[in-house]
Amino acid sequence: MLRSVMPGKWSTLLLWNSLYIFIFLVDGAVFITHNEDMQRDAEAVASPISRQKRSTNNAKMVEVLSVTVHCTVASRFAHTVMTSSALNKANSSQEIFFKVDLPKTAFITNFTMEIEGQVYIGKVNEKEKARKQYDKAVSKGQTAGLVKASGRTMETFSVSVNIRAKSNVTFILTYEELLQRKLGQYEILTRINPKQLVQNFEIVADIYEAQGIAFVEAAGTFLSNELLPLVEKTVTDNKAHISFSPTLDQQRKCPECDGSLINGDFIIKYDVKRASSLGDIQIVNGYFVHFFAPPDLPRIPKNVVFVIDRSGSMSGTKMIQTREAMLAILQDLHHEDHFGLIQFDHTILQWKNSLMKATRENVTNAMEYVKRIRDSGSTNINGAVLRAVDMLKREKGGTQTSVDMIILLTDGMPNSGESSLPKIQNNVLNAIGGNMSLFCLGFGENVDYSFLDVMAKQNKGLARRIYEASDATLQLQGFFEEVATPLLSEVDLRYPDNAVDSLTPHHFSQLFNGSEIVVAGRLSDNDMDNFLVEVQADGHGNDFQVQGKARVAEWDQIYPEQEYIFGNFSERLWAYLTLQQLLVASELGSPEEKSNATAKALEMSLKYSFVTPLTSMVVTKPETEDGPSGPLIADKLTEGERRFVEKDVRAQAAPKDSARKAQSVRSRPAARQRSYDNVDGDPHFMIELPEREDALCFDINGSPGTILNLVKDSSSGFLVNGKLVAKKQKKASASGLKTYFDHIGVDHQALGVRLEVTTEFITLSQDGQQVKLLWSDQASLKGPSVKLKVMNNSSLTVTIRDYIKFRVVRHTKVWSKRHYHQDYLGFYTLESHRVSQEVHGLLGQFYHGIGFEVGDQRPGEAPEKPDATMYVKGHQLNVTRSWHQDFRKDVQSGVHVPCWFAHSNGTGLIDGSASDYIVSGLFKTDK
Repeated sequence: MLRSVMPGKWSTLLLWNSLYIFIFLVDGAVFITHNEDMQRDAEAVASPISRQKRSTNNAKMVEVLSVTVHCTVASRFAHTVMTSSALNKANSSQEIFFKVDLPKTAFITNFTMEIEGQVYIGKVNEKEKARKQYDKAVSKGQTAGLVKASGRTMETFSVSVNIRAKSNVTFILTYEELLQRKLGQYEILTRINPKQLVQNFEIVADIYEAQGIAFVEAAGTFLSNELLPLVEKTVTDNKAHISFSPTLDQQRKCPECDGSLINGDFIIKYDVKRASSLGDIQIVNGYFVHFFAPPDLPRIPKNVVFVIDRSGSMSGTKMIQTREAMLAILQDLHHEDHFGLIQFDHTILQWKNSLMKATRENVTNAMEYVKRIRDSGSTNINGAVLRAVDMLKREKGGTQTSVDMIILLTDGMPNSGESSLPKIQNNVLNAIGGNMSLFCLGFGENVDYSFLDVMAKQNKGLARRIYEASDATLQLQGFFEEVATPLLSEVDLRYPDNAVDSLTPHHFSQLFNGSEIVVAGRLSDNDMDNFLVEVQADGHGNDFQVQGKARVAEWDQIYPEQEYIFGNFSERLWAYLTLQQLLVASELGSPEEKSNATAKALEMSLKYSFVTPLTSMVVTKPETEDGPSGPLIADKLTEGERRFVEKDVRAQAAPKDSARKAQSVRSRPAARQRSYDNVDGDPHFMIELPEREDALCFDINGSPGTILNLVKDSSSGFLVNGKLVAKKQKKASASGLKTYFDHIGVDHQALGVRLEVTTEFITLSQDGQQVKLLWSDQASLKGPSVKLKVMNNSSLTVTIRDYIKFRVVRHTKVWSKRHYHQDYLGFYTLESHRVSQEVHGLLGQFYHGIGFEVGDQRPGEAPEKPDATMYVKGHQLNVTRSWHQDFRKDVQSGVHVPCWFAHSNGTGLIDGSASDYIVSGLFKTDK
């Protein structure tokens, strides 16, 4: 027994002991914050720390020289350059962050930093190559960062750089997008929040539209009565110039204030003139673009079925907002429309068995029905959508042209009826058969948006995320308003085969009121005299057909002083549209079709330097006084990735009122799931997340004798390492040499506790005293800092104070046909809520949970093991459904636990690579 153990000496952990100054350049502005404020302001750096008196003097050490936004629009294609310059007036180096919000529909095309006359230019690389650069920098101990964040309509680009004393820096970001026409107008949105007064502040937009400009409006959420007159607007027939450039004093909140009025969105809205039903074709430098939105078309009646999720997860505010939105939507139905209502949980209920005409009486009755919808039960998406398809099919047979559509609103995953996502998509695709459109609205965070997105695109529709917020009702109404008035269906645009090639999509399911169809292509024949265009579609009452020679608008004649405005915009517009088409195709079709589309999209992304979901921009940071820095990686997020990022950002940005409070919540990060982490077998690692009823798993293929770090908490000096031993066998198997753990080393420096566990002995040491046990001993040891219990020749349970509790399992395995006997160890974490946020290691990095999302399930190599896409730690991984045995509770037989298996030694799931966790000794932390 352990007779005398002196208590270990506790080391004192002082949080925020030293004062560090961080200088942020946020939305084009610089301000200073202190280390204790970093986590509170991490998400959006929402308010200037200058409100704290002690930071005021420090703020004066950085001078913001300029913040400028220049946007040039040529035929709806917008090219925006955001520039910020700052001077570090301090006597020491400072870290400066540049942060810009840009539209989700935009592609970053360039990023440049100029520091002390030296220019650093970002380069677009394949995403996987960029990730390897990042991992390599991390493994070398260099500072590196992943740049990605997201919001509703905007996403955030952010980088940082260390600037020497008395030096300045200029950041330049360029992005491009094709403006989309919605509800009869185009919108240019610039989000700006300087956080302080700026000497040279300017927003400028130049719009060039050869069709002619119908109207231009400029407004801002921050424009007061005093600032509004500063917006200058000059409009001619085919050009508009808008500028906003307040002086330093005009930016002030009050005459004696340092606070700035500039905080919010600057919005420009405009539309173009439309005289021809054929549309407008523009040609520049061998490429053409065709804009089609004919004026004065009559609306087509629609048959629409609303499919409303009323499962238990829709309870509370979501259900209330859904009812409110549906009441408004029903009132907006046109009297020629027909409609149906389906509500579903695990059961499916119809308001009426057939579609009803949108008369005043029917709409009133439907509104009363909607008011009675209540949440209950699980989610049968498959059955509900198929029921809607049947309703629409029964209405066919009339002679009048109409548009059939289903609008699905759901907030969760299917867990009743058919629950396989690929099977649901296939069932819906076969049932619809290309004869109607499916629009999917994903409400909240827990919906699998990629599942809805693919299902909608497969069926001539689109998906939209509805954010849980006070304006969710308006979001729902706004979406319906966009699709409420179809003008044409099955629109087919045709061009001379011998005159054009590389066309972007030129067949469209619908044209809605206030929208626009855009087609671009490359010219193979410069003889424009024979450029015939034909458009055919289904319209109200009869077919729509128009044809004729294109009335070509030559830019070099309309704008002779600015021949190409900003390079070859027509080619880049064509590339933008082609890329969008390829990215959609990469999600649909057969595996071969997806692969081909992905390869082509990657090729175009690299050729035109677009940051897309397949590429990343690598920004090589200059060396600092502390040595070389690693690269920054700027990614373009998919909607599926955004879902993870948004939840992860919120999880890391929980408010902390003081250092004491920050310490108290360190073991309970918001929105993170408690995990039970273990490693066993050859060796299999598993991260169990009981609150999500799911698990993640990966293998590490190591060499015999290799020692791996499993847990390392630098704040307390706690570590767990494991040593690998080879499986006993005469010759290596085809699958390679298997290894197991036969030594586990545990050390807690602060308490003076050390434990060595082998397949033969258990040795416990503390303050110079030592106890050695055999596995066959039925023993319980208890000291002031540690409890230890050995049972059944196979289980060792250890509790170190209230810091951590774990179990080591000893396995004895015999391969009877070969007469091989193999003993090995498994390590199971039982409680870890007291370890610090700095904990790491192959297991430790997951002790405080992990945010991840899984979607796009698809058949794998085995029917019972489907593949899927996982979004985790900023990566998009291919994972496979698998099973690992958990011996935590049942030491003899174990329990099979389903998990998502990350391939290639857990690459993307673990930080860095597996080799980063190799250490030099059983109780060592160095390599």
